[in-house]
Parts: sequence; structure tokens; C-alpha cells
Amino acid sequence: MVEEKFEFTAKTKKNLFIFMGVGVLLTIIGIISVSMGGGHHELEGDAGHHAFHWYQRVFANLWINNVFFAGLSLVGVLFFAIQYAAQAGWSAGIKRIPLSFGAWIPFAAVLMLVTYFVAGHDIFHWTHHDLYDVDSPGYDSIIAGKGAYFFWPLEAGSFPIFFLGRMVIFFLVWYLLFNKLKQVAYEEDSISGTEKWYQLRKLSAFFIIFFAVSSSMASWDWVMSIDTHWFSTMFGWYNFASWWVSGLALTALIVVLLKDKGYLKIVNSNHIHDLGKFMFAFSIFWTYIWFSQFLLIYYANIPEETIYFVERWKNGHYAPLFYLNLIINFFFPFLVLMTRDAKRHARFIKVIAPMIIVGHWLDFYLMITPGTLKSNGGFGALELGLMFIYSGAFIFVVLKQMAKAPLFAKNHPMLEESLHHHI
Repeated sequence: MVEEKFEFTAKTKKNLFIFMGVGVLLTIIGIISVSMGGGHHELEGDAGHHAFHWYQRVFANLWINNVFFAGLSLVGVLFFAIQYAAQAGWSAGIKRIPLSFGAWIPFAAVLMLVTYFVAGHDIFHWTHHDLYDVDSPGYDSIIAGKGAYFFWPLEAGSFPIFFLGRMVIFFLVWYLLFNKLKQVAYEEDSISGTEKWYQLRKLSAFFIIFFAVSSSMASWDWVMSIDTHWFSTMFGWYNFASWWVSGLALTALIVVLLKDKGYLKIVNSNHIHDLGKFMFAFSIFWTYIWFSQFLLIYYANIPEETIYFVERWKNGHYAPLFYLNLIINFFFPFLVLMTRDAKRHARFIKVIAPMIIVGHWLDFYLMITPGTLKSNGGFGALELGLMFIYSGAFIFVVLKQMAKAPLFAKNHPMLEESLHHHI
């Protein structure tokens, strides 16, 4: 099997910079629009009313993109790890594509920490120290009861060392494991036999176990804690499902686009079919989790639980997006990918995969914005602009990583099985 190397051309780089430039322009237009009256003048918080500023909407959008793209980079590495842990042969020719998503992890870590230190007070209500002071008029007994989760071993309302410590440890371990997986995977190019394959299988099992625990905790920290009074025992799964199906869609999209450029001769319509089935199945899985969480809260009708959906359902800013979220992320992929042909042909993947990615970005928008901005949320040039900047930067980093090594390991012990994969 001939080795294939991806070339990150000057034209592709130029197109990505143009795309990010459009994002910068849209962001500036959005900031001007919001600062000139695109938002309401009062921000309704748990502790009352205070003035709304345009930069709060910028902060909320930075956090949406930080969380979404951090998750996308992690589930790429997870997909790679699962292939080894499951001893899967069909994916031998494509699994380096999602592995390259992991190159974004250090960027995600820096962006997340910087955004927290700059904007944490505006994004997270629980950072306000008066919530923990019994003598303060802003005292909140529910949030005070959760103080140790953020501030331990320090006093509640001081510096959230436990919260930030988790964030740093998670990113550090994720990055170290990604680097080790990548290093051993690239060694497979020059060393034949099964030694590296077995090594990757052990490393992958460790990554999967650590990811299972850390990704759930990260979703509680980074997303669920925004609505501090509210909680859902299904939230870790829900957050993961959204990340996971986005990662599958991006993997499928890159694979078919590479095929168009003459790369990945090892990949045929059977491999694309498998990726299509994953997108179809996990779109249904996401909906199952969404509906299970919604139905339990709706049926129990407990005010402190239902408020989460009421804020999204009854608000004029969010209600159309609430329903659009279900249409893009469930009805559209379910109906389009139902047939065998739709899963096997690149032209369908090129339509459905970007829709799924954008749809789940919207899902994170709906998870984060209502809790952060209350009735001052909106959707316009600012949201699109920052999404373009992050998307362009993420794809730039991924493609740069992909160009550093062959697209698949010619010494992979299951390469022959992948070549003859048929479904």
C-alpha cells in the first residue's frame, strides 16, 4: 500500500484566512450593532437587575465556542481510541483524521483559562462573593450550599481553586494522552508487527476511562454551572452526545472532501456508509437523551427544574432556535440518512455533516446563552462572526496536524481487513 501524505496548500491556508477575516468583520459589525441598542438595557440576574453591556454578549459567545471546539477536539481523539480498544479493522484508513482534532487541545486550554479570568464574573453567576455571605442581601442558600464544589479547600466566594484545578488537570491529562497516542501511532509508520498496535490499545483504554469521568465533570463545570440553581443527572450524557455526533460529522466531512481531492484511495463507499450510520445512529441517540431529560422535567413539573426549559421555550429570542435545534439535529438527519444510498454517497454527507455540526453548535448556544444573558440574548452577526473565527482556526490547526504524517499507517496490522471492508 502506497503511503499518502496530505499537503496543506497555500491556497487552502489563504481560503481559511479569508474565512476568518469574514468572521472578524462580522464580529465587529455585531459588536457595533449590540452596543448601539441590539440588546435590552437590563440584565435579569438571580440577584436582581443590573446594566447590560455589549461585551457580555461577546463573553457568552467566546464561552460557547471554547466549549464546543474543546469538545470537538476531544471526541476526535476518543474516536481514535475507541477503534483500538474495540480492535476495529474497518477504520484503519481513516482514524488519523479524527486523531488530528486533538491538536486543538492546547489552544482550547489557553482560550478557556484566559476567557475565565477575563469574563468568568459575567459568565458564571456563582462567582459573585455576596451569594455566600449570610449577612448580604444577595445571599443565596442554594448556591452557598454548592460552594465547596467550586472553592474547596478555600472559603466559598473567594478564589475557585477547585473549579480551575479540575480544568487544568483535565486539559493536561487530555493533552499528554493525545500526544502519547499520536507519537505511538506515528511510530507505526516505520515499525511493522503488532507491538505498537498493542501499545495503542492499552493507551486507548486508559484515555476512554479518563474521558468518561472527566468529560462529564467538565460539562457540569463549564456548562451546567451557568444555571447554578438547576441541575440534571443526565447532563453529562447530553453534553457528550452533542460533542460526539459533531465529531463524527466532521470526520465524515473531511474524509469525503479528501476523497474528492484524490486522497484516501484506501477508503471506499463501505467506509463512508459506516460513518453515515454513525451519524444517523448518534443523531437518534442525542434525541433520545434530549427527550428523556425534557420529558422527566416536564412530567415532574418541579419549578426549579422546569425553569431551564421555560427560559428557552417562552423567550422570543430563544424559542425559534429551540425548535430549530430539534429540526436540524434530529428530523433532518433522521429523514435524510434513513436510506442506504444516502449513507454511502459523498453528496449526501457534504450536505448533512455541516448541518449536524452547525446544529450542535446551536445546541451549545442554547445551553449557554439563556443562563448567561437571560433576556439579552440574540442571534446575529456577532454569533456568526465568532463561530467563523473559531471554525477557521480549528480547521487550520487540524489540517496542519494532518500534514505532519501519512494519512494512514501502512504497517497497521488490520489494513488488509480495511481494504476488503464490505457492508
